[in-house]
Amino acid sequence: MAKAQALAALLIAMLALATMESADAICGMANEDFKLCQPAASVSDPTDSPSAECCAALGKADLGCICRYKGVAGIWMRIYHIDPSRAMALPGKCGLTMPSNCS
Repeated sequence: MAKAQALAALLIAMLALATMESADAICGMANEDFKLCQPAASVSDPTDSPSAECCAALGKADLGCICRYKGVAGIWMRIYHIDPSRAMALPGKCGLTMPSNCS
C-alpha cells in the first residue's frame, strides 16, 4: 500500500507539472520527465509498458522524495484520468524498487 501511495504521489506531481507552462524539477524529475510516463498510467488506452525514456526519468528521480507526496494523490489521479494500479506498477516495470522506508 505504501508503494502504491508513493507512486500515486509521483503521478500527482507529474500531472501538476504537465498542467504548468514551465516548472522546476520535483524529486529530480522535470515537467518533460513526468510527461514521458503519463501514457503508461492513463485510464484510457494506456501503453502496455512505460517507455525507455520514462524508465530513465524514473531511474534518475529521488524515489524517497516522491514518497513524501503520497498523501495527496487521489483527487489528482481522478482529475487527470490516471489509473492508480498502472501508476503503482511503473517503477516495478522499470526494474526500480521504492525505498523500504516509504510507508
